[in-house]
Amino acid sequence: MVENSGNGEVSEKTVFHYFQDGDVISGTYEGGEIERGTLIGVVHKDGSIDFRYNHVSVHKKIRSGTCHSTPEFLPDGKLRMYEKWQWNGLERDSGTSIVEEI
Repeated sequence: MVENSGNGEVSEKTVFHYFQDGDVISGTYEGGEIERGTLIGVVHKDGSIDFRYNHVSVHKKIRSGTCHSTPEFLPDGKLRMYEKWQWNGLERDSGTSIVEEI
């Protein structure tokens, strides 16, 4: 995690693991305020990704939302993703994040 909106729960301490099988992407994440999280989505022909995420915080709060991610390959070959996300449920706040491969 490089950057996140103030109303997000992930941080630079959160580590994501992504897996891709054809045009389906899945993953897990944890660290910082996140005890455990999962995501599932679709990779579009233009390389952008739409996915849903769910997690349990260290405070035992269950949260979920949607995200649209646009990937960019950096000069060193690593992947950076620019994300626009929105919480589900009563708190429908939205924000942006930048996630970068380590």
